[in-house]
Amino acid sequence: QVQLVESGGGVVQAGGSLRLSCAASGSIFMMNVMGWYRQAPGKQRDLVATLNSGGRTNYADSVKGRFTISRDNAKNTVHLQMNTLKPEDTAVYYCHAASLTNNYWGQGTQVTVSS
Repeated sequence: QVQLVESGGGVVQAGGSLRLSCAASGSIFMMNVMGWYRQAPGKQRDLVATLNSGGRTNYADSVKGRFTISRDNAKNTVHLQMNTLKPEDTAVYYCHAASLTNNYWGQGTQVTVSS
């Protein structure tokens, strides 16, 4: 069983940066994919970025060139560096981990970008 806890959310002005962290209670070494999703009020939860065990990344078109996902297996942590933030990035951001047999979600952290 893996528990995920996000941190690093907050309020930032447009053009600013935030770094989200996802700390796993168990080892993430065996996770095939780790990623970040976000959900704005009244909208569905959408993929932001993923990083697989081979180091391959995938980003939503809307964040390419601005967001960077990384993982630290030794610290069981996944990060999302968010630069040049826009008001449309405002959402609850969720950490996700997937093994061959299970999916895990964190509780989410709020990111608010003011114009």
